[in-house]
Amino acid sequence: MQFTSAIALAVAASPIFAAATPIIEARDGDCNTGSTLCCNQVQASNSTSITQLAGLLGIALPSLGLLAGLSCSPLNILGIGGNSCSSQPVCCSQNNFGGLLALGCNPINLNL
Repeated sequence: MQFTSAIALAVAASPIFAAATPIIEARDGDCNTGSTLCCNQVQASNSTSITQLAGLLGIALPSLGLLAGLSCSPLNILGIGGNSCSSQPVCCSQNNFGGLLALGCNPINLNL
């Protein structure tokens, strides 16, 4: 009887543990939702420097603490043309601010 109660408790509690576990999706060099960039800095979009720059550019930032890149340039992940990134390679969903600022960034690993 106690064994059945323990199993029932474990089954009932499993959704709680699953909901509390963050899911981290690895970005192994793919960039399906934006452009691959090399940014000098990557910070939370709610950091002081990002919010100040966005304010100067007239950009409304999302309230979520997403990542944003500063001073970004296009990166050719195939290596054609000699492009390499000595800073932070990222995949960003919004890069229409002249390279000054890129929003919705995810770090990517180019060392595969």
